[in-house]
Amino acid sequence: MSGPGITLSSEVEAFAKTLGHEFERPELLLRALTHGSISSATRPDNQRLEFLGDRVLGLVMAEALLKDDRQATEGILAPRYNALVRKETCAEVARSIDLGTVLKLGKSEMVSGGRRKEALLADAMEAVIAAVYLDSGFEPARDLVLRLWNDRISSVEEDARDPKTALQEFVQARGEGPPKYEVVARDGPDHAPEFTIAVKLEDGAQAEAKAGAKRQAEQAAAKLLLERLQDA
Repeated sequence: MSGPGITLSSEVEAFAKTLGHEFERPELLLRALTHGSISSATRPDNQRLEFLGDRVLGLVMAEALLKDDRQATEGILAPRYNALVRKETCAEVARSIDLGTVLKLGKSEMVSGGRRKEALLADAMEAVIAAVYLDSGFEPARDLVLRLWNDRISSVEEDARDPKTALQEFVQARGEGPPKYEVVARDGPDHAPEFTIAVKLEDGAQAEAKAGAKRQAEQAAAKLLLERLQDA
């Protein structure tokens, strides 16, 4: 696959085949995979594409959810939508197609484990969606999203609020203040850290969880505490 002055590496060519899209303008895919740590005046990063891809993804998900459940109210659809478009989900999809292996990163990001970072993977996934959209239009972009998100759309929980939101609403309904989160420990090397996060309530109830990112650990701790409170 090549364009005017553009030749993709064999790895990126293989990735494009994984996407199932033949790029007329392969430079769009290359840009989607380029992180700011290695960008230059002649090699733009993927931030603008990420901005656009986020909107394309949102429209596809909203449309898909309406078709999937024609009786669902906005109150049910909204948390499902949020669960499908949030950064964690985008990063999961990116991992499922090994997007991290073809990311173009600067040396500092490579050393610090950038290919595994949730935020980088999520942004690049959205940028790839935008690249397909700009290359061939909405229909191919929608087809890509529906294929990659298919199982998630069909299995998204009816109450798909993220655990932190669900926990906060639960304790507020009991007249308590919002949960507080704190980093209890940070272990592992800089390129692969592991965070232990504690979530605590005013009445002393608390739970801890570990994950490779603070947000993931917070969500895991919130989920654990919420389950304990609901079972009590």
